[in-house]
Amino acid sequence: MAGEGAPGAPGPSVQRLKEALGGATVQHREAQGHESACFRSYFRAGIVYRKGGLASALKHVETNVYNIQRLLRIRGGKHLSATEVELSWHSFNKSDVFLLDLGRMMIQWNGPNASAARKARGLFLTHSLRDRERGGHAHVSVVDDEAEATDLMKIMEAVLGHRGGNLHAAMPSKRMNQLQKANVHLYQVCQKSKDLVVQELSTCPLTQDLLQEENCYILDQGGFKVYVWQGRLASLQETGAAFKRALSFIQAKGYPSYTNVEVMDAGAESAGFKQLFRSWSGQQRKNKNLSGMGKLLQAKLDVGKLHSQPELAAQLRMVDDASGHAQMWCIRDSRRQPVDPKHHGQLCADSCYLVLYTYRKMGLIQHILYLWRGLQATAHEISALRSHAEELDLWYRGALVQEHVTMGSEPPHFLAIFQGRLVIFQGRSGHSRKVQPAPAVSLFHIQGTDSYNTRTVEVPARASALNSNDVFLLVTANLCYLWFGKGCSGDQREMARTVVTIISRKDMEIVLEGQEPPDFWEALGGRAPYPSNKRLPEDVSDFQPRLFECSCQAGPLVLTEVVFFSQEDLDKYDVMLLDTWQEIFLWLGAAANEWKQEAVAWGQEYLKTHPAGRSLATPIVLVKQGHEPPTFTGWFCTWDPYKWSNTQSNEEVVEGDPGAISTISEITAEIINFRLSRWPGNDRAGLLALRALKSSKDSSERELELGPRVGTGSRSTVSSASSSSCQSSPQSLGSGGLPREQLMHQAAWDLPEGVDPAHKEAYLSDSDFQDIFGKSKEEFYSMAKWRQQEEKKQLGFF
Repeated sequence: MAGEGAPGAPGPSVQRLKEALGGATVQHREAQGHESACFRSYFRAGIVYRKGGLASALKHVETNVYNIQRLLRIRGGKHLSATEVELSWHSFNKSDVFLLDLGRMMIQWNGPNASAARKARGLFLTHSLRDRERGGHAHVSVVDDEAEATDLMKIMEAVLGHRGGNLHAAMPSKRMNQLQKANVHLYQVCQKSKDLVVQELSTCPLTQDLLQEENCYILDQGGFKVYVWQGRLASLQETGAAFKRALSFIQAKGYPSYTNVEVMDAGAESAGFKQLFRSWSGQQRKNKNLSGMGKLLQAKLDVGKLHSQPELAAQLRMVDDASGHAQMWCIRDSRRQPVDPKHHGQLCADSCYLVLYTYRKMGLIQHILYLWRGLQATAHEISALRSHAEELDLWYRGALVQEHVTMGSEPPHFLAIFQGRLVIFQGRSGHSRKVQPAPAVSLFHIQGTDSYNTRTVEVPARASALNSNDVFLLVTANLCYLWFGKGCSGDQREMARTVVTIISRKDMEIVLEGQEPPDFWEALGGRAPYPSNKRLPEDVSDFQPRLFECSCQAGPLVLTEVVFFSQEDLDKYDVMLLDTWQEIFLWLGAAANEWKQEAVAWGQEYLKTHPAGRSLATPIVLVKQGHEPPTFTGWFCTWDPYKWSNTQSNEEVVEGDPGAISTISEITAEIINFRLSRWPGNDRAGLLALRALKSSKDSSERELELGPRVGTGSRSTVSSASSSSCQSSPQSLGSGGLPREQLMHQAAWDLPEGVDPAHKEAYLSDSDFQDIFGKSKEEFYSMAKWRQQEEKKQLGFF
């Protein structure tokens, strides 16, 4: 990492390292205080900047050293950083979190304007510092309201002196919004005579074919980040100078010297780089498509795997086989009107609908609410659609997953609900706003090969609307024609026959392309050219899912990427955006409900400002903490459904810190007795402070010798459970055991008395264990520990 004052290019040692590694590599240039999201993701507990230079930074950090006094300012969002600042009240401000580290005691002071999320993350960093540098022995206390923390304020004033005047506001950090990041330009680094020059090649939307293997390119993302892409056949002179050219480019553009630079070889592109292009095809794309088709067929044969393997559900975008219960409402005159089940799947392009789907997963009832809007729906109807969705969500106590769907971009599960019988009419239906007479001639485009992907849409009744790759239904006054294009498959024809009866009960005549009777063309107003080329396979882009933290505290929306994401990156204060390319998920933490109205708008803004020119009809899914569908959880490597069921609040964490209250009172008493005016203003004051801390240490040690204090029984229980979890084969109950219903999918507090939550499976009878796990207990406990945990998660014993 390059320091802020020395943001130069990597030296010869980096080049030698690259040569030694061989193959495609990625190099990052980082500057202190402005590190990229990728760099910060390596340090989950946060980054602490220490005073001093290279000599001090490389010294070994000693733990359990208590003669320390320092002040750290904690800033940042998902990835925190702590910077050592002057030990003075002048360093404080209203919006940040500060940590006064006194060795034996650590006091976190929260600014009055600091967000709840920053306070919670600051406390996480404080505990991390305590554990790493003090071996977990320092006491942590928090000042959230100075009026209620008088003892702590006395200690702080003894160290920092009396505070005079008001706190000043924090300097706002410069963060680029999405519109600035969307300003993408591609430049080619080429050789002319003996010089290397940089010339602009294209602006967004970019296409992958602009990158040629024999050249080097610079991609400028609006000054937010500068990428250098090196082709496999590029000359050594070009690749060697590309990094220096990027730095010269930054200087010529007037960008800050700390601007991030990422240099990559062809084939090693990061997810962020790929998504700056309209589409991106990897070398393994063909194999991936075949694998995906195999998974789809497998899912049809065994739908139960969608629940036991959420990663499969996520890739197929199917929470189940759509065999659950569906309710449907049409939004008419700002009111929600139920749709008769016999008309389910019959929609109008000028209307909006709510479809509530209910299904069971692991014995629990789950809900998905689809908000479908036609392309001709008015703004008033769309607003009414959202209002009624909120009413239903309140009725179901916030348990609804809400998916916003635009006509023509329906997700597979939505189509599967109607079993291939989804028909979209152009402005007329029995339940539409106005019952209009059917036109004398109407034409319907039928697309799909099975009940999971078929939709029928009414199109203009003219010959130019036909397509040789599909099936069309032409309805006239006396007869309907089912037209089969030359390129359509047998599956398409079979599905089309099931749709005809929904649209018309008239006599049907099958017409093959090229054998149309004169009446067919007459009904369409005469012959006309239409698409007849063979349809190319759908382009499946090689994009990876990306997770972002959403923030708009100081104006426009700002997204910060969380690289190498996991469930640990989601907490109750967050609004997170998960981009899987085919869908956008907005995840709301339990304490972030105030942003529910804005969240969907953020998803729309993200699509609108995306450099790749994304479709604004991409489905947007609103997910709330604790109600995540498998189509969301499947994008995470592991997912614990009980993670948030027994989480302590920040207050409980602080109050549960053993010995904290006694330490505060003892240190305060020492300060009063010795009349410390500043700690440690001189050597004598420093000695008195250490004596006070020694007193608190002796007190806490005596408490430990006497045993746990009142109210700490739960901690002892956890410790014993953790200890037992280390055993590879816990004692089982043999052939007796408890009923499986009392053990499967049960939270710790719902288990029978005496059952160890870490080993619920051990309490099954031998026969039940064999029936559920498909193996004996001896075989199970002979497996690797991680494999045991995976099976327990899938079967409800984790």
